[in-house]
Amino acid sequence: MEPINKITSVMTPLDRKNVDTDQIISKEFLKRIERTGFGKYLFYHWRFHPDGSPIQEFVLNDPRFQGSEILVAQENFGCGSSREHAPWAILDYGFRVVIAPSYADIFYNNCVKNGILPIRLEEQEVDELIRKGQQEVFQLDINLEEQTVTGQDGSRYAFSIDPYWKEMLLKGWDEIALTIQYDSYISAYEQKQQQV
Repeated sequence: MEPINKITSVMTPLDRKNVDTDQIISKEFLKRIERTGFGKYLFYHWRFHPDGSPIQEFVLNDPRFQGSEILVAQENFGCGSSREHAPWAILDYGFRVVIAPSYADIFYNNCVKNGILPIRLEEQEVDELIRKGQQEVFQLDINLEEQTVTGQDGSRYAFSIDPYWKEMLLKGWDEIALTIQYDSYISAYEQKQQQV
């Protein structure tokens, strides 16, 4: 995983509540186990007509938000069935940060485990960010070390994150990389067990 500390990007405002994992990536695209190649299917049925032509009104089809690394959405983001493909699609599309008032627990954990920073802000703060992002192209500075979100207008929001998840994201570690950090202890334990 790529470490996250500071990210500066235009935000993409997705003013929708209860976005479930099937809306994030629909079940017909879950036939592979690789972590890449899913970005093109992110919000597929919101982005494209049945004939494959883009739905121009959908925010991800707006050229102003191309290359955005920050997605801002409403409450209960990532609800529905548990599928790791949902954070894979978000990350593969290019988003490294998601901001919402609340998340489904499994989705939140899957984000962190896959290198996405899920930030919880108060509902009124998210409403304010979405409103600003709909009025103009609005840039945010994310600072994980300081746990702050700063808008281009100087607005500043603090967020909390579990210290364990914070360290994982700052160092770019997944659970395997974290386990490898204890390789010498594991080897010593295994050698000791062989002597018993």
